[in-house]
Amino acid sequence: MKVRFNTTIDAQLLEAVKIVAVKQQMSVSQLIEDYFRTIVRRKPARKKNLLDMVDRLTPNEAIIRQSMEKSAFYEDQQEKYGF
Repeated sequence: MKVRFNTTIDAQLLEAVKIVAVKQQMSVSQLIEDYFRTIVRRKPARKKNLLDMVDRLTPNEAIIRQSMEKSAFYEDQQEKYGF
């Protein structure tokens, strides 16, 4: 069942919409109805969990190597100087 829908719109915007409707060979009403269907069907964007994003990261070998070198340096210093 179709119902009448009245709204107020900027005159220049309406003219631009009419041009788009003609190019797509459809009425302005059909264009608006299709747009409304799209936004109603659209699922809300799921917020991304930061921890999930971090879990999906691939480790950078250079950073891991550098971290291991620093750890080895501090362990050597600890053994050498006892701190």
